[in-house]
Amino acid sequence: MTAPITGYTDSQFTPVRDAFAELWHGPEVGASLCIYVQDQKVVHLWGGFTDLAQTRPWTPDTLVNIYSTTKGITALALAHLAGTGAFNYQDPVSKYWPEFAADDKGAITISELLSHQAGLCAFEQNLVVADLYDWNAIVASLARAKPAWEPGSRAGYHSISWGFLAGALCRKITGKTLGQYIQTHLCTPTGADFYLGLDPKAHGRCADLIGPNHARNQRADLTPAKEPASAAARSDLAIRTQENPIIRPYQDACSSAWRQAEIPASNGHATAEGLAKLYQGALNKKLITEAARHQACTRTVSKQQDLILNQFIERSQGGFILNPGAGFGPNQLAFGHNGAGGSTAFADPESQVAFAYVMNQMQPEQTKPRGPNLAEVFFNCL
Repeated sequence: MTAPITGYTDSQFTPVRDAFAELWHGPEVGASLCIYVQDQKVVHLWGGFTDLAQTRPWTPDTLVNIYSTTKGITALALAHLAGTGAFNYQDPVSKYWPEFAADDKGAITISELLSHQAGLCAFEQNLVVADLYDWNAIVASLARAKPAWEPGSRAGYHSISWGFLAGALCRKITGKTLGQYIQTHLCTPTGADFYLGLDPKAHGRCADLIGPNHARNQRADLTPAKEPASAAARSDLAIRTQENPIIRPYQDACSSAWRQAEIPASNGHATAEGLAKLYQGALNKKLITEAARHQACTRTVSKQQDLILNQFIERSQGGFILNPGAGFGPNQLAFGHNGAGGSTAFADPESQVAFAYVMNQMQPEQTKPRGPNLAEVFFNCL
């Protein structure tokens, strides 16, 4: 498949444009890429289509569900809040959310909560997707829940629950939802096109997510040269974390109800430029001070295998994923978050780079990740 690529690329980064266009020889249907360097937008590209039938062209204003790339923006909002002096990452969560202390959780710190060490990754009750739209019921169930491991002793990815935990903390401290806080304190100052809880009037701007099972046939040279090692059998806890509830890319995550809800771990809607503007604001001090950034990016989970994902993932106390191994370029201080299917956004303080890639075709198995590949090409040009 070929698709017209539109947008701007500084001449230094022509190989990035070529690498972006090359994605349509693989699984890509619609996507956008935006990169800032030292407050200058050096790459802003988009192309392809917003739907599986390839009838609606992708535009610079196309919004798409970015799944867990949302977590990075939630972490940035909490970094902003921490920077106001509203809380300290070492404070117990129960200081602001007393109900959370149930079942011996009173000592869990905000740092442990945001860095996926609280042991609250799986919901105890069986859920369907519609249950995620009942904020009060979900938050109350997490406040009552018993940790699956000793908090602070291990880390395990809180795929959906993390957003409710972070969002409940924000509401207890500010009286505002995370979606409201993000719009007021992050998006308005930067002009960023990002939404947590999308107004129905904007639903027509959204691309449809396309599941990996609907991906087009792949070129052989785009698959890894070696077969991946057999994945370790998933634990019952991992299954309950990742499949309760099962969220279908199109039927669920493209529904009007999903788009309007606030699920701060998983249902942010954004353009690539919007995400890049937010990470740019994290670097140029428009959104957070350097001290607040350092606090949010303090590494707290390192060199240990995630109990849910069976991978080694570096995490900060503010909720960001950190290099190495995150696909955020060569520098160790880069911070951000990746999303299921392939979206990614991050900031690199050493190079003063803000990077964002979004797409609607979710990553097929055994194909090279697109975001990290684009980042590698970009940093080779820098």
